[in-house]
Amino acid sequence: MCVAVPLKVKSVSGDWAELFLGESAVRARTDLVSVKEGDYVLVHAGFVIEKLDDQEAEKTIRMFLEREMLGGPRRSEGSKGPVAS
Repeated sequence: MCVAVPLKVKSVSGDWAELFLGESAVRARTDLVSVKEGDYVLVHAGFVIEKLDDQEAEKTIRMFLEREMLGGPRRSEGSKGPVAS
């Protein structure tokens, strides 16, 4: 199963977009979807496949962070309860 994380378009040059999430950056082709700087997108196999609503993208990113999937807060050692403060 693949999980797509919203990425934000940093810049567009020709048929390529530079995208980022926090400190991570990737490049993807824009042949399938027209994008501009600041858009949130989903990428699969090196291609932008969908443009996302900003609010929904930010909500999804927060969800991933809360569940520690993107380097968010960590649980206390051995804890199975809520995320440690």
